[in-house]
Amino acid sequence: MTGIGNRGLVQCAGRTVTRQEVEDFLYAEADILDHWDYDGWLALFEPGARYEIPTTDYRPGWSPHETGSFVDDDWDLLRARVKRLKSRKAHAENPHSRTHRLVSNVRLSGESEDSFRVSASFVVHRARDGHFDAYVGWYDHLLVPTEDGLRFRLRRSILGHESLAAGARLSFIL
Repeated sequence: MTGIGNRGLVQCAGRTVTRQEVEDFLYAEADILDHWDYDGWLALFEPGARYEIPTTDYRPGWSPHETGSFVDDDWDLLRARVKRLKSRKAHAENPHSRTHRLVSNVRLSGESEDSFRVSASFVVHRARDGHFDAYVGWYDHLLVPTEDGLRFRLRRSILGHESLAAGARLSFIL
């Protein structure tokens, strides 16, 4: 990976961003999602951002827009998703699932003038309707440093599963 060396930092948007700062951002996001604070979660995105979950046959370099995806939200769809999840109309998540997220192996790379890439591993445990599921995979994010902190330009969750179990739903934010 370019840009990290042994320093655990990137130079971007005229400032230094450390891995610790990115880890804190990702841990805060996990806490926000586990507490179903979707307004707080949406505030972590820059306007115009995307949210993607490619299908389980995704390979690096493929475009989820062309090869298929579970979620392929532009900014308008992302805001609509948050609005729906906050309403009683989200029947698949009313009442909410119980989730617990673990984030690890955070790596920074590929800085440009105004953004940089972040990869991390995740496990999301979900309890709902007497079932307990674990979703595992990795994140491939594009982050932007702003005066108000880090923001997502792209939030991509890539499942490590070969397929989802029968009845598995992605009705929550992965």
